[in-house]
Amino acid sequence: MKEAMQKAAVLIEAMPYLQRFAGMEVVIKFGGSTMETPEIIDDILEDVVFMATVGIKPILVHGGGKRISEAMDRSGLEPEFSFGHRVTCKDSLKIVVDVLTEINAELVQGAGRHGGSAVSGFSGGESAIKVKKKLTGVGGENGPEGRDIGYVGEVVSVNKARLRELRESEDILIVPPLGQDPYGQLYNVNADSAAAAIAATLQAEKIVFLSDVHGIMTRPGDDSSFLSSINREEVDHLISKGVISGGMLPKVEGCLKSIEAGVRKAHIIDGSLEHSLLLEIFTDAGVGTQIVG
Repeated sequence: MKEAMQKAAVLIEAMPYLQRFAGMEVVIKFGGSTMETPEIIDDILEDVVFMATVGIKPILVHGGGKRISEAMDRSGLEPEFSFGHRVTCKDSLKIVVDVLTEINAELVQGAGRHGGSAVSGFSGGESAIKVKKKLTGVGGENGPEGRDIGYVGEVVSVNKARLRELRESEDILIVPPLGQDPYGQLYNVNADSAAAAIAATLQAEKIVFLSDVHGIMTRPGDDSSFLSSINREEVDHLISKGVISGGMLPKVEGCLKSIEAGVRKAHIIDGSLEHSLLLEIFTDAGVGTQIVG
């Protein structure tokens, strides 16, 4: 009886969030080390299907970096990066497209095993993410000494109508980070940037970045310095101090860009924590860091 009452209490706590977010679009970026364990992948997909079942409209944007690097190694190509972006030649691009398409299909099928109805955001080899060639340089990512890093795209726009068309018949949209230029050429796109652009275009209620840490900490690596909520001014201060850096920086920048474009809240959570998505969205305390404007 006690266990049943505890379950009822959880449902009561979740009720206002279920009511508030019904019909809302939530963008979830899934990648990095969180995609290396089948159990974590399965857990995330189960959470996403639950969200769709209670009326939320999830858009899952995934990466595939480790599997791409492994496939390149098998093909005799050495992975190379510039300012965090994978240098992508013509041969590398084919591997990127093949691996991301394969992962995308696996995630669509995985959602189906949990009773969800999902569709690929790369249907028919067409991407809703429109890009231009990205250059990196000494003066910054687009510095004065710009380096051509191949088929790497910088997001210019997102075709909202195409995304809405794809999800008309299914509850969950699963999008790989592949973009196209005006001539139909495919490009490799940073998954964090793709997720932020999609959230901004759709004016999503939330964007959630699944990471391998709990969220933002004032002393990285020290869980006792974890921040459950932070605003734009505080984020800027931590970036200027070098506290937010490395792999956390693009996620935080994606959060800020989304909020600037009208997304109400952004979250960074530990994707390895069991049912982390549900705990962050449907409980009062949450489990990660939320960033507000």
